[in-house]
Amino acid sequence: MANTHWTILADNESDREQLFETLLRSHELPKALEGFKGLKGGLLSQSEIDRYIEEEERHDLKVLTKCRKQRLKTLSSGERKKALLEYLLSQDNEFLILDNPLDNLDGTSREALQRLLKKLAHQIPLIQLITRKADKLSFPCKWALLHQNELRIISDPTDMELETRIVHHKGAVPGPLNPILLASDSLVLFNKVNVDYGNKPVLHQITWELKPGEFWQLTGSNGSGKTTLLSLITGENPKAYGQDITLFGKRKGSGESVWEIKEKLGYFTPAMIDRFRGYHSLENMLISGLHDSIGLYVQPTKVEQDLALNWLKYLGLKDRSKRYFHELSLGQQRLIMCVRAMIKHPPLLILDEPTAGLDDSSAALVVDLVNQMALTSQSCIVFVSHRQEPGLNPQFTYSLRPGTHGSTGGVIDESL
Repeated sequence: MANTHWTILADNESDREQLFETLLRSHELPKALEGFKGLKGGLLSQSEIDRYIEEEERHDLKVLTKCRKQRLKTLSSGERKKALLEYLLSQDNEFLILDNPLDNLDGTSREALQRLLKKLAHQIPLIQLITRKADKLSFPCKWALLHQNELRIISDPTDMELETRIVHHKGAVPGPLNPILLASDSLVLFNKVNVDYGNKPVLHQITWELKPGEFWQLTGSNGSGKTTLLSLITGENPKAYGQDITLFGKRKGSGESVWEIKEKLGYFTPAMIDRFRGYHSLENMLISGLHDSIGLYVQPTKVEQDLALNWLKYLGLKDRSKRYFHELSLGQQRLIMCVRAMIKHPPLLILDEPTAGLDDSSAALVVDLVNQMALTSQSCIVFVSHRQEPGLNPQFTYSLRPGTHGSTGGVIDESL
C-alpha cells in the first residue's frame, strides 16, 4: 500500500485536541509524524459535526447537507459522518484524521464505514485516533500510543495496551434522602404506539412496559428511533399526546406537568456536559441532581452535602470534593454525571450512550458503576448503547428493528 496509515490508541488523559491542532496547523510534529508536515489535512470528528450542526441551527448555513433536503441534525450518526467525510474529500485534503470514527455507530454502520475507509486508504493517508482498542483499523498501518502529550511508537499491534488502574465499585450504592413514592407498579407503559414525521414513519406499534428495579438495555440501528422513543418518556416530544402512553401511573395528556415527570426521572447523555460551562465543584454538581438544576443556585443543606460526600467516597473521589468538574478526566466526568442522575434514586434512570468516547478502562468503570446501581437500588435503569459493552449485565434488552412502517420493538430476556 503506497500510503502510510496510522492507528493511535489514546486514553482519556490524552490531549487529543492538541495533537489534532499540531497535525493540521503543521506545528512542530512528533518525529514519527514529520511526513505530514506541510500537508493539508482534514478532521473527521464528532466535534466537527457538532460545529456544522450549530452553523445550520444558528445561521441556516448548510455546508455538509447543501445538496440534501434534510438538515444535518435530523440525519443518523452514520449519515452525518458520511456527509462530513464526503465534504473533506471534496476539499483536496492530502491526509485525513479520523477521531473515533466508529463511535456511536451500530454494527451495520460500523461495517459500512470500515469498508469505505479500506477503499479510501488506497487514495489518501489516514491517521485514526481511537480510545477503544476494538475499533482499530482493519488494514496495514503503523501503531502508536498516546498518553497525555506523549506519543510512543510501537512495532507490534498486540502491544496496544495503555497502563490502567481499575478500582471496582463494591457494596451497595448510597441510598436516597427521601424515597420517591409511586402511585403504580408500572413506571412506563406504551401500548401500540406509532410515531411519524410527515411521510416518514419512525415507530410502529411499540408496546413496552418498565417496572421498578428492572435493568434494561435499549438497542437499535442508527436512525431506528431510539431518541424518539426516549423523548416520549422524558416529556420533550409532543407526539406523545394522543398515544396510549402511561407515565408513572398517569395517562399521557391527563394533566401531568413536565416537572412531575422530571421529579421521577434521572437522565444523562454526554451532550449534557456542554451545558455545565461554569465553575462547579464536584460536591455541588452532585447536589444539583437533587434539585434538577444546571448548577447549584441554593445553599445546600448539611444532609445534602453528606450524601454528596458519600457518593464521592464510593467513587474514590472524596479527596476531590472541592475540585472543579472541568478539571476531571473525561472518564471521571462521566462517573460524576451518572451519579448526578442517580443521586435522588429516581424511579426511572435513563443513561443514553454514557460510554461514548471513553477509553476501555473508563468505559469499564462506568459499566461497573451502572451494574452496582442496578443491583443495589430499586431504580429501573435503561442503558442505551450502540456497542455491546463488555461486562454490562442487563436483565432485558429492548431492540428496535427498522421496517417499512417504522421500527417495531422486541424484548430479549438476557437471563435465558
